[in-house]
Amino acid sequence: MKRFALFLLLIPSALLASAKRPNILLICVDDLRPELGCYGADYMQTPNIDRLASQGRLFLRHYVQAPTCGASRYAMLTGQYGPSNNNAFEKRTRQLEKDPDSVSPSLPQWLREHGYTTVSIGKVSHYPGGLGGANWDDPAKPELPDAWDRSLMPSGPWQSPKGAMHGLANGEARGKTGTTDVYQSEAGPDTTYPDGLIKEEALKELGELSKADKPFFLAVGFIRPHLPFGSPETYMEPYRDIDLPPTPHPNKPAGKTTWHGSNEFMRYNLWGKDPREDAAFAEQVRRHYDACVTYADKQVGDVLDALKKDGLDKDTIIVLWGDHGWHLGEHAIWGKHALFEESLHAPLIIVTPGMKQPGASTKAVVETVDLYPTLCDLAGLPLPPELHGESLTPQLDNPDQTGGSAVSYQSEATTIRTDNYRLIAHKGGYYELYDHRTPEGETLNIAKDQPEAVEELNAQLQQRLSLRSE
Repeated sequence: MKRFALFLLLIPSALLASAKRPNILLICVDDLRPELGCYGADYMQTPNIDRLASQGRLFLRHYVQAPTCGASRYAMLTGQYGPSNNNAFEKRTRQLEKDPDSVSPSLPQWLREHGYTTVSIGKVSHYPGGLGGANWDDPAKPELPDAWDRSLMPSGPWQSPKGAMHGLANGEARGKTGTTDVYQSEAGPDTTYPDGLIKEEALKELGELSKADKPFFLAVGFIRPHLPFGSPETYMEPYRDIDLPPTPHPNKPAGKTTWHGSNEFMRYNLWGKDPREDAAFAEQVRRHYDACVTYADKQVGDVLDALKKDGLDKDTIIVLWGDHGWHLGEHAIWGKHALFEESLHAPLIIVTPGMKQPGASTKAVVETVDLYPTLCDLAGLPLPPELHGESLTPQLDNPDQTGGSAVSYQSEATTIRTDNYRLIAHKGGYYELYDHRTPEGETLNIAKDQPEAVEELNAQLQQRLSLRSE
């Protein structure tokens, strides 16, 4: 491939000089908005992620393939556009069983086949720990067959990965609809909530991996700030009395859109309140979400500190990736699952040893499927067939390098985001077109006024999605 022929020219010299391939640390954070200090949110307490951004390349316009956990993580781990729902990994496994040669290797499988020790901790694929079954702990049902040397999920008092996924303090698992509080702030150490245990397991694995001769791919997935918004009380303190910025475009959109009724959020105990109608309650929800972000940031920082303490940071590629965004009242949505900017725009930071212009950000439009070819390029590996993204090594080498466009999808519509526009194409031929150069942004549908732009962008969208398997 042309891209493969060029990748040696783009790898930082520090990596080429190493006798061993670089280690890779992938940190996934669930439901993380790009509402962080490094993205300009000065009121957010995210010193560790901000520090990471100062050492690497901050991607200001990274978009995920789907506004839901399973489908987004599928795209990241396979490098392919794929199913739009949370059954993406199960569909891939069934296809593997039916016709193994028709399925491209996953990212961890490819790295493993090329000499890496691969370890997953926490929520990296859809289920924490990467297993299926009733409680997501059946070793006979891996979400990514042949991918991981070790796939771990410390459940502690929550007893199972399923219990920990939506767990509140000290072992409380999610109950029936309406019985689990939507937010909570309990006094105690980081291990009061599940991410503290994930962090401890990651530190333990780093200690073991540092002793080995082989390079490692360590993927660590933190659950917060996923619902319910529970975090140790200390992380709530910075947000109790501050003035939060107003929510932009808070009204329910008119006309046909991918708006929804925030069903995932509404299944929790809301104490008879609705943030769409109660401004004071909406503020409390936002404060607890922010506390969860700061809690996750602390876990990220502890992992990064351990990496540096062992001296591994000098030959380790670090990626911090959010699996999608989350609406905190924009468009009157509390959740993800829409095709608006807030659901699809997510954080991405990449750090490489010896990289040029560390701390500079890039405005290039990029997408999650670009991660797989990027990591292959940086590790000096050939590319497997059927990857749908493009390597981000040009942007890592030069933050002013332009990007391309990003496509995303859900069950009823698909979308393409370019420098200036977002087009959303609904089944049946209805279109939304938004111009991000205007103050109205994604509140004013101009599709009827610009049919030529709709036609051109839809052609690009359909061409890209022709690669997709569902």
